[in-house]
Amino acid sequence: MQKKFVTQILGVAFGVVLMGFAISWLVPCGFGTDAFTTLNLAISDRLGISFGTWQAGLNIVLFLIVLVCDRKLIGIGTFANMLLVGYICDFFSWIWGFTLPADFFVPLATRILVAIPALGLFVLSAAVYMDMGLGMSPYDALPFLLHKAVGRVPFGALRIVYDLVTIGLGYVFGAPFAAVTLAMAFLLGPAVQAVGNWIDRVVFKTQTP
Repeated sequence: MQKKFVTQILGVAFGVVLMGFAISWLVPCGFGTDAFTTLNLAISDRLGISFGTWQAGLNIVLFLIVLVCDRKLIGIGTFANMLLVGYICDFFSWIWGFTLPADFFVPLATRILVAIPALGLFVLSAAVYMDMGLGMSPYDALPFLLHKAVGRVPFGALRIVYDLVTIGLGYVFGAPFAAVTLAMAFLLGPAVQAVGNWIDRVVFKTQTP
């Protein structure tokens, strides 16, 4: 049991750091990010504050909603994701700002070559932290609350609508249209589930259907 808990803690830490790292590459590529990051980037830019600060603040508000509705969805992973991912992204973005040439992300070929592995890392990081069983971010927890409330709507369909609404709000606040963002709204959930099933089999030695 103790060994499993250590594995879970390390998995959450790895997933959170990797997620912030991946987002720091996706943002300057300009092809889009996940729905929640898209919304937070647009609002933080509109308000003139750092991405990490705004995302942490909004996560606290969403956390209070989850806390009232279903505390079982809250754990160490919740706090790690909601408070650290944005600042980790800010940190790596700061590093890229003075280590990479100013025109590094200008060529289309460079942005494509960077964006493809960054997307893979983002999906991997999301799957790892969610699959550790130590809680999920408030944004990821809300669809479960909505699903419990509406009942008959399939969770997958509800999650897609949820992400699309978030993307729409991002566009209202000035986020640029990005095809990858829309694609992630439809594909991120199944991809995370597939990676999560693999982690269950290989790391935790459990059988998945």
